[in-house]
Amino acid sequence: MGEQLHQKPAGDSIAAAPANHYPPSTLKNVNTMIHPHTYIHPNAKLATNVKVDPFTVIHQNVEIGEGTWIGSNVTIMEGARIGRNCRIFPGAVIAAIPQDLKFDGEDTMVIVGDNTTIREFVTINRGTKDRGKTQVGNNCLIMAYSHLAHDCLIGNHCVMSNNTQIAGHVVLGDWAILGGMCAVHQFVKIGQHSFVSGGSLVGKDIPPYIKAGRAPLSYSGVNSVGLKRRGFTVDKINHLLDIYRVVYNKGMNTSQALEHLEEEFPATDERDEIVTFIRESGRGIIKRYSKNSVDEDIAD
Repeated sequence: MGEQLHQKPAGDSIAAAPANHYPPSTLKNVNTMIHPHTYIHPNAKLATNVKVDPFTVIHQNVEIGEGTWIGSNVTIMEGARIGRNCRIFPGAVIAAIPQDLKFDGEDTMVIVGDNTTIREFVTINRGTKDRGKTQVGNNCLIMAYSHLAHDCLIGNHCVMSNNTQIAGHVVLGDWAILGGMCAVHQFVKIGQHSFVSGGSLVGKDIPPYIKAGRAPLSYSGVNSVGLKRRGFTVDKINHLLDIYRVVYNKGMNTSQALEHLEEEFPATDERDEIVTFIRESGRGIIKRYSKNSVDEDIAD
């Protein structure tokens, strides 16, 4: 006879909607099922409808939300908080201690939101005393072999493509997308709805709503395609284009550009967000690659 799954009694809770990225074998709306060749610490807390495949190890002080599937050979270490309907593929290691020589055993965490997919051999380290946590939002996709270091804050709907390497204390805004094999320097901030081309070395902050590419990494225009896919109107995209023409095309230094935006542009959420992001940038923002290239307005 084949191996049997251990089955836990179902609780009163109802599983949330399934994630978009899961294998056909994932069990939905059934009792929690744990393979007998899995080790789970007695203090770990697994909600209903969780499925754990063989040879996975789940340490103490771990909580896993309902409907989550955990593949084989996954290691989930102390301090992990995994949301509902996540999919964690074989070989991933979540909540290992930070790779920081100053770490002294502080009680820190990794928090993963709902409906997030973590693919093969991804590593996510716990926080340090700086933030106390490394956090990934809801509905994210972290592709194979990516690394997320200590104290990073990843927004909702973010995509880290294969072999993306993110150093400590990095912040990604909602809907940020990183192409494969990107390397992101510690303390970098990447604004929401931005797109970074594959193979990029990211050493400066990337403002929201833009594309970044080339080498050295440079401003490559507003992320018009991504914004249209997410429901941004033509007028709003053109407003963003006008803002970034001031930042990158008018020959002003950063202080002059921000002053011009505040004095000459109508107050909008997007304008204020961009001005605040640039003004508060700790590492400085990426520059423009070519002074001769210009953005085009989006046609109706």
